[in-house]
Amino acid sequence: MTSLKNTLPLVMIVAAGTISPFCGKSGNNTPAPPPAADTTRFTNPLLGGSDPWVIQKDNAYYYMHTAGNRISLWKTNKMSSLAMATRKDIFTPATGAPNSANVWAPELHYLDGKWYCYYTAGAGPDVTQRTWVLENSSADPTTGTWTDKGKLFTADSDFWAIDGTVLEHKGKRYFLWSGRPNQAVQNQNIYIAEMANPWTLTGTATVLTKPELTWEVQGGPVNEAPQILQNSSGKVFMVYSASGCWTDDYALGMLTLKDGGNPLVATDWGKGQQPVFVKKPENKAYGPGHNAFFKSKDGKEDWIIYHANNNSGDGCGEKRNVRMQSFTWKADGTPDFGIPVTPGLLVKKPGGE
Repeated sequence: MTSLKNTLPLVMIVAAGTISPFCGKSGNNTPAPPPAADTTRFTNPLLGGSDPWVIQKDNAYYYMHTAGNRISLWKTNKMSSLAMATRKDIFTPATGAPNSANVWAPELHYLDGKWYCYYTAGAGPDVTQRTWVLENSSADPTTGTWTDKGKLFTADSDFWAIDGTVLEHKGKRYFLWSGRPNQAVQNQNIYIAEMANPWTLTGTATVLTKPELTWEVQGGPVNEAPQILQNSSGKVFMVYSASGCWTDDYALGMLTLKDGGNPLVATDWGKGQQPVFVKKPENKAYGPGHNAFFKSKDGKEDWIIYHANNNSGDGCGEKRNVRMQSFTWKADGTPDFGIPVTPGLLVKKPGGE
């Protein structure tokens, strides 16, 4: 929408022999040129989808989201132009296999010189959902061959294991995921375990957070979709989604690892008592969550990418869409995500684009 301060006044004094601007033509009767395209800004949503993930490597961004029956990968040099990127399907599970249904929340990580894709899938009913791993040794994950490395689990995490991600900290590697201890317990907790290699967990899993606060139990007790964020000093945060994704109150919470803390010790993580990113009805943002983080192309800005609904009651389905916005840091070194931006609002592109 054109700003009022840029419109012509309603009343003008026209000098003799001149053409009024309201004629819409120049003095030589040549049609006025169209307004220049805005090359510095973009609008949300980027595209339809849910559970977005993005990773940057070698001047390219690789993007994924939940597809349901396959794993797809987008490659782009500009996140603001994600909608124009070409999609490539990199994995379709065999019909009837234990990972053939409900393919959710894939994440791509570059570990030990290879690409690994962690994703959630099951045999049909939700209770069969587990975490699985794919491997690709190609420099570009949109090329080469993906090898199925099987299921990722420990003896105490082989029930309802979804939304996995990786933490690399002080020379060790850890896997975080959302799980339930057994079928009788509905709580979705967030767990962590050490990794022996990119497709194997070792040791005992630790519960990092349970849904216990009011804003974590709307529609059901849920903590899921853990994501790692570090500030410029190396301080580690774990941002997660809380409450049912089928509600308008799906939101982001945050844990902070104390300086010198052990990621496997739950008491070394401090849990924020308030959410850090919530719905904004006036901005058409309901249920914002299941996020990821990335840096702008020039490396100077931090961005959050997440899904949300435009309308109340749209639920946990195909009406969700993917949005991104920059965020800042508070004086104490913690992130300030602000409020969800309005769809259609012109937003400055990430630096370097």
